[in-house]
Amino acid sequence: MLKYERRWPVHFTRITVNPAQMGGVPCIRGLRIPVATVVGMIADGMSATEVITELPDLDGDDIREALRFAAEAVREQQLPLIIPA
Repeated sequence: MLKYERRWPVHFTRITVNPAQMGGVPCIRGLRIPVATVVGMIADGMSATEVITELPDLDGDDIREALRFAAEAVREQQLPLIIPA
């Protein structure tokens, strides 16, 4: 089993949270593009190039940081899992 272990502090320079914008959800660089939207697009099978075509204000670094942010958010949470019978 592969175990990934982070060895340095995570700093997010492209993720912003502003209570006065988008209800305070994490967004990309102050734009009205939620991290969850970008992660969802990738999860639905879109390539980074396709995401950038749909959201031309983004670049590859934005997408990578959105994915890192999502990974860190999940790592720091305990999620309820339903195990099928």
